[in-house]
Amino acid sequence: MTDINPDQIGAGKPQPLEWRDGDMPYSTAFGDHFYCQTDGRLECGHVFLTGNGLPERWSGRSTFLIGELGFGTGLNFSETWRQWKLCRQPGQHLHFMSFELYPMRREEIDRALAHWPEIDAERQALASLWPDAPEGIVSLVLDEQTRLSVVCGRALDGVTAAAPGFDAWYLDGFAPSRNSDMWSEELMRLVCGKTAPGGSFATYAAAGFVRRNLAAAGFVVERRKGFAGKREMLCGVKNQ
Repeated sequence: MTDINPDQIGAGKPQPLEWRDGDMPYSTAFGDHFYCQTDGRLECGHVFLTGNGLPERWSGRSTFLIGELGFGTGLNFSETWRQWKLCRQPGQHLHFMSFELYPMRREEIDRALAHWPEIDAERQALASLWPDAPEGIVSLVLDEQTRLSVVCGRALDGVTAAAPGFDAWYLDGFAPSRNSDMWSEELMRLVCGKTAPGGSFATYAAAGFVRRNLAAAGFVVERRKGFAGKREMLCGVKNQ
């Protein structure tokens, strides 16, 4: 199990956001929407789950650890948890660890996720357990087979403090043009270093410097068709 000493990480900050087109959260800190405006839930399935070979890869595994850069609204976790519940077998355990500088408040997560009735049960469970003032490490046991950890603070600090052994990564920071620190070569090397042999990553991003940083870190990078008209996305496995 991958745990982190809270003393090794910084503190998260309040999330500066606006609501656009009803319930579409928009980050004023980065000048970007939190997810694809076409359908963020379907984008999660196309990019992060399929890009990491899930749910097939967690079949037969007693434990599976997913890392995520950018928790945001909790949409990726909620959709992953939904699919995990459909496929898991008794005795299997999923740990989802996300790194987030600007953790949202409970009511903001609840409002953002209410857009999708498909994850209504997951939304209610997450919102009911989410702390009033998220800070440090938010550790939630969602059910007997599912654990969520959200590390509040700089991703660089959080990933540095994490133990190795991640099976898959969701690289979901804001657009590289608006949040370059989340895609730096230093952070990508840390991510790769914490990844188990044969572990994977997936991201909606396809910028050249992101691809080069991932390759330099030690991933074998593949281009695939992006979601909803986006030309490309990236995924890959750790070079063994």
